[in-house]
Amino acid sequence: MTSTLPNATTDELTGVFHAGARDGEEVARRLLDSAAQLSYDPSTEVDWDEPLGEGLHGLNPEWSTLYGTPLWDEMTEEQRVTLTRHEVASIMSTGIWFEMILQQMLLREHYAGDATRKDFQFALTEIADECRHSIMFARACEKLGATGYAPKRSGIELGRFFKTVAGAERAFGAALVAEEVLDVMQRDWMRGEDVLPMIRTTSRIHVVEESRHMTYARQEMRESLVGASKPRLRASALLIAIVTSVVVTNLVHRDVYTAAGLDADRAEREAAGNKHHHAMMRTSSRHLMAFLGECGLLTGPAVVVYRRLHML
Repeated sequence: MTSTLPNATTDELTGVFHAGARDGEEVARRLLDSAAQLSYDPSTEVDWDEPLGEGLHGLNPEWSTLYGTPLWDEMTEEQRVTLTRHEVASIMSTGIWFEMILQQMLLREHYAGDATRKDFQFALTEIADECRHSIMFARACEKLGATGYAPKRSGIELGRFFKTVAGAERAFGAALVAEEVLDVMQRDWMRGEDVLPMIRTTSRIHVVEESRHMTYARQEMRESLVGASKPRLRASALLIAIVTSVVVTNLVHRDVYTAAGLDADRAEREAAGNKHHHAMMRTSSRHLMAFLGECGLLTGPAVVVYRRLHML
C-alpha cells in the first residue's frame, strides 16, 4: 500500500492554520478548514498487513530511555530493537489514556453549548480525531505484540479526578503539555530511517492532526486567562505542572525492560540518571516552556516540577 500522506515538511503542513489570528472563532474556523484539507483515516493510510521486518526500531534509538547509558552499550542490537518497540508501545498506550481524558474534558467544556459556534464544532472535530488516534495506537500496539502497558494505578486515579473537575486553562494546559511532549518525539520518529514504516506513518498522521489541537488549546488558554487573578494563575500553574509529571512519569512502563531481557531495576536506575535523555527532554520542551511563561504559568513551584522532569 502506498500512503497518500503528503511529503511536505511539517511546517508547510501546519502553516494553513498558523495564520496569527487571535480571535477564538476565527482560529476555530481556520482549524475546521484545515481539518477538511488535512485529515487521514489510519485504517487505509497505514499498511497494517506489512510485516514488521527485522532490525527496524520502534522509535529513533536516540529517544530510548537507555540510549547513552552503560547498559545500552552492553545490549545486543536485537535487545535494542525489542526495547524501542516496547517503549513506543508504552508511550502510545499512555497516549490513548490521556486522549480518553481529553475527550471527556472537551465534552464537558462544551456540554449544552452553542452548536453553531465554530469553536464548538472544532471541539467535536478534535474528539473525532482523538478517537481515530486511539484506535490507530491500539492497532499499532497489537501489531507490535506489545500490549498491556497501562499507567500506574495512582496515575489512573489522579486522571479520573482531574478529568472530572478541571476546566478552562487547566484542562487545555494539561492537554497541551501532553500533546507537545508526544509531538516533538514523533516529529523525529516519522523521519527515522531505521524506524518501522508503521510507526513513521502513524507518527506523521498524529503530528499533522495534533498540530491543530495544539493551536486550539493555546487559543483557549489565552482566552481563559484574560483577567485571571494571581492566585488563580499560581494554582493553575502548579496543577498543570503536576499533571505533566503524572503523564511524563507514566510514558515508559518498567515492564518494557523485562520484555527486552533486561534487569528492570538496573534499567530504571540508569534511565533515571540518563543525562542524554534529560537533554533531549529539555531541548524538546523549549517552545512549550516559552508559551507557559508567556501565559504566566511558570511560577516558582511549577518550575521546580519541570526541572525535576528535566523539561527546564
